This record gives sequence, C-alpha cells and structure tokens, in this order.
Amino acid sequence: MTSPLPALIVVDVQRAFDEWEAAGQRRNNPDAVARIASLLQAFRARGAPIFHIRHEGTKPNSSFLPSRSGYAVKDEAHEQPGETVIIKRVNSAFIGTDLEKRLRAAGIGTLVICGATTNHCVETTTRMAGNLGFDAHLVRDATWTFDRIGPDGDKHSAEEIHAMTLSNLNGEFARIVTSDDVLASFAAK
Repeated sequence: MTSPLPALIVVDVQRAFDEWEAAGQRRNNPDAVARIASLLQAFRARGAPIFHIRHEGTKPNSSFLPSRSGYAVKDEAHEQPGETVIIKRVNSAFIGTDLEKRLRAAGIGTLVICGATTNHCVETTTRMAGNLGFDAHLVRDATWTFDRIGPDGDKHSAEEIHAMTLSNLNGEFARIVTSDDVLASFAAK
C-alpha cells in the first residue's frame, strides 16, 4: 500500500553552515531555513512523515564531527519527538543508512527534499531517490549552497551553482518545485 502523503526529507540543516558563513563563505537563498521551517510546520500539521538527515563527519577537520558545535541541528529545523533522525557519513542519505528500507516499509513513494547543500548532499540524495524510483520533488527555495572555486581557479557564485544543480536534476531525477508549490498542494487536499 502506498502512502497518500509525501515524506519530507530534511538534509543536513546543521550549524556548521552558520559557522562557514560567519567565517566569510557566501551563500545563496538566505530565506531557505525559514522556508524549511514552514515546510516542517505544514508536514507536522498534516501528520505527514518527516525524515531528518544529519551528517556525521569522519575526517579529523570536519565541521560535522559529533564533538564539534557544527554538528548540532539548527533550532528552526530540530526534530520533534517521534520524528525519524538518520545519521549519514557520506553525501547520499541512502548510502550506509536504512532510509530506503524505512520509506518502502511505510509505502512512501513521493519525497519532498530540502536542506543543504544544493550541490552536495541534497543533490546526491535527490539523484539516488530518482534512481531508486521515488517521485522526488526538490524544493528550490528551501536549499542553498556556497560560492566555490573550480579546478581551474574559476570563481562560481552560489547562485550559478544552485541554478546548474537544479537544471541537472530537473526532469531526470526530480521535479523542481518551490515551497509555495508544496504548501499549496497541502492546502488543496
């Protein structure tokens, strides 16, 4: 039996990203966390399933080591009692975890994906969701990334990286939606 409600997958909304930004790294989508909080509120109000993904770093200098302040979840996205938390150690929330097994056992076919960062863990999780046959919806305004320097020294803005990632995923691995699209779909039911 398939669940009529989609599951919200909240990827790596952790304080390490605040620390990166405070250290001078520039990001896009400054309202992404507020939109994630709105999505969480809507999914909770509907009793829809929520899966919180948390990254646990494995390298000695990782901002995401459990012993470091960056590992903690941002207050706006903190799980509530009864909500599933899955710890991952690589980019994809499906690798080395039981996420797929949990989704299949619950009959969940549609995933609404948000979090950080667009071109790393969100992208990898979204690609795998699509490859595994889930109906993935990536929420474009509820994810963000940072400026980066390419292998040839070229500077790429967070906005460019975000847009290219969405373009790469669109239609092939996921539907690209806005938080308003998701909230409107709940209001219509």
